[in-house]
Amino acid sequence: MLKSEKKSLIRFLLIYLGSTLLLFSLASWLFYNTQKHDILEKQLNSLKFESQHISQTLRILHQTFSPTLPYPRHPLMESAIFDKDKKYIFGSENAPKILDNKSFAKDTARLYFVADVEPYYLGACFLLISKNIDKKPIEELQYIILLFMLGAGVFFTLLGLFLGHLFISPMRDSIKRMNHFIQDTTHELNTPISTILTNIEMLETFGKCEENQELQRIEIASKTLSRIYDDLTYLNLNHNYHRRLEWINVSAFIEERMVYFATMAENKGLEIEITLEKNIYLEIDKNDITRLIDNLISNAIKYNKAKGLLKLTLTEDYLSVTDTGVGIAKKDLKCISQRFKRANKSEGGFGIGLDIVSQVVKFYGFVLDIQSTLNQGTEVYVKWSK
Repeated sequence: MLKSEKKSLIRFLLIYLGSTLLLFSLASWLFYNTQKHDILEKQLNSLKFESQHISQTLRILHQTFSPTLPYPRHPLMESAIFDKDKKYIFGSENAPKILDNKSFAKDTARLYFVADVEPYYLGACFLLISKNIDKKPIEELQYIILLFMLGAGVFFTLLGLFLGHLFISPMRDSIKRMNHFIQDTTHELNTPISTILTNIEMLETFGKCEENQELQRIEIASKTLSRIYDDLTYLNLNHNYHRRLEWINVSAFIEERMVYFATMAENKGLEIEITLEKNIYLEIDKNDITRLIDNLISNAIKYNKAKGLLKLTLTEDYLSVTDTGVGIAKKDLKCISQRFKRANKSEGGFGIGLDIVSQVVKFYGFVLDIQSTLNQGTEVYVKWSK
């Protein structure tokens, strides 16, 4: 899956799963609060029932004044009676502040119920009953909702992946058709490009036409086509061909490639400054190092200003290619190495050069660093030293 496809799929999943999670979280929260209220209401009813029982017992005590009748107690509940001034009379619960609240009150651990005693049996005006909240049914409710959310999360994630692939399917088909077109075009370009370059070399060798400007223009155009062909071929085969690693003298290789690009650089009137440490070797596939260096040099030529400066520096730690061209805006620097991305539309190209460079750098564990200022130039570093 390409980066663009992954990005589109991730964005779709974030929006889809985020909105779904928000909706289900809200529904679950409402359901939880409703069910919790019902659970507490059932437990409160037991307090109301007990208050009726105590009130009846108080009435009997008030009427009989029998010393043998004890104050009613419950093994799971606490209760107490208060006078009309809310002063404690008797009982096992002494929390007069609760009387100032509504008839029903609760904290994190206990339920309270306040009942009026009418008439004032034994001088009692208020009856306070409390008990610990039974948290077991609430915990079971939380567990059920958690399982439901996990199950719904898995289900909607799988559904989101399915819908996401359907969502990016048209884009994937378009990219496949474009890749097939590029492959067919690349195949058709191979023979005429090779023929043109071969005949130009023969004319230069046997016809002594080195100074012919028309022939130089044909050579530049042919080499540009040849480089585009090589890049497109590399993109098509990059994940399939077998890399043959060998120790390559990068110093000598850059000098060789600069001879290849000399005509293009001279045609633009560029000043070339090359600083190469001798005998810098890298263990790398020759096709990879060719695509890496060719794209960096060709971009520095293409996007340079007329009579600008092209500077190459090679050390044991890095390779840098600097130009004094159009530069890259800061907003484009982060995505400039993406395939088909072109920050500057005034020059030709497919936007694949830096994507190829990025792929090579990533495969070998190098570091790519691009520093640029708009209308001043660009400096590209490829660092291989750890």
